[in-house]
Amino acid sequence: MVVSPSRRTLLAGLAAIPLLSTGVLRAAEPDLAELHDITAGAIPIGADERARRLSRAQALMRANGMGAVLIEPGSSMTYFTGIRWGRSERPTLAILPRDGQPLIVTPFFEEPSVRQSLAVPAEVRVWQEDGNALAVVAAWLKERRLDRATIGIEETTRLFIPTDLGRFAPDARQVVANPVVRGCRMIKTPAELALMQVATDVTIAAYRWLAPRIETGMTGGEIGALMNAATRRLGGDPEFALALIGPAAALPHGSREVHRIAPAEILLMDCGCTVQGYQSDVSRTWVPQGAATVAQRKVWNDAAHGQQVALAAAKIGATAGSVDDAVRAYYTGLGYGPDYALPGLSHRTGHGIGMDGHEPVNLVRGELTRLTAGMCFSNEPGIYLPGRFGVRLEDCFHLTADGPRWFSTPPRSIDAPLA
Repeated sequence: MVVSPSRRTLLAGLAAIPLLSTGVLRAAEPDLAELHDITAGAIPIGADERARRLSRAQALMRANGMGAVLIEPGSSMTYFTGIRWGRSERPTLAILPRDGQPLIVTPFFEEPSVRQSLAVPAEVRVWQEDGNALAVVAAWLKERRLDRATIGIEETTRLFIPTDLGRFAPDARQVVANPVVRGCRMIKTPAELALMQVATDVTIAAYRWLAPRIETGMTGGEIGALMNAATRRLGGDPEFALALIGPAAALPHGSREVHRIAPAEILLMDCGCTVQGYQSDVSRTWVPQGAATVAQRKVWNDAAHGQQVALAAAKIGATAGSVDDAVRAYYTGLGYGPDYALPGLSHRTGHGIGMDGHEPVNLVRGELTRLTAGMCFSNEPGIYLPGRFGVRLEDCFHLTADGPRWFSTPPRSIDAPLA
């Protein structure tokens, strides 16, 4: 393979860099001098917003007959308390009561670290290595006369936590906290939407930098590494950079086989990043070298119209499932499918997005949740032809009283994927 001067610059020094212990080659950093951080104006979630979140959660607890909600580390804990912490066998927990300040329970030796990201007024109690976090929670519930109340458990909580709570607070009734947690997190505020917009702007800017630098012979791994490097330079924290070439693009999440860019070969990319805790998710499909074939153009155009069908169906008051139904009806009329059969659309039309790349609820058949202003979704009704190629165009949107609005504008042509 002949390596052009520009590609030689991007990959300079690879031969001189030793293998890591895993056997993976550490790639040289590309020249990113023309890029700059575009996230400087992003405004973090503030104290007033967090206070409103707790107030809404407490109103939803009262409306749903819950005395408190228990949450372990993850995006929901960060959403309500600001705490950024990992999960381990030693639980750190947040308990939101229907009245008053939250309780944070954490191992004694972790308390100073946990307090560093705590962003709301809260009581903090600790437990020692020979104790149990849920015993501390149960004692607090009894003090607050909530030991016989209904306790909501955040849906991603690991099983041993509610099990231990049942041992120490046997009279408490446990339920899933979705009406409270989802009831808050699914409806994005202007501050959240602004951060999601910045994250999307970073991803689009990284795509625009990357596209003219893709050359014949590059692998998906090399392309993804360049995308991530550009994303960091632009101020985002990369979440994923999937680059699927040719037949691998027919598999929505890729193949272990190594494919390289060649003339008239499809490239499907699915990339996202985080800015101040909020995510983007954008997919583009195009032919980087040479001209697209007639078949590629037809499938690309069909998928592009599928996106518009989904957007038109995403109306306030409609069920989330009806958006997926509209796309499948359109694709069936073109001869794809039916249903999830291939060639066609083998996955849901979209998913919720916010602090997590995938959040409830999904745009999928049978989902009865009604769409309302503030909800955010991906719109990605891809079309996949096994053994040949696939096309996925993905742009996220949020719902307003006046209808859905894009975070990123879908492309109009396979020849201008970022126009």
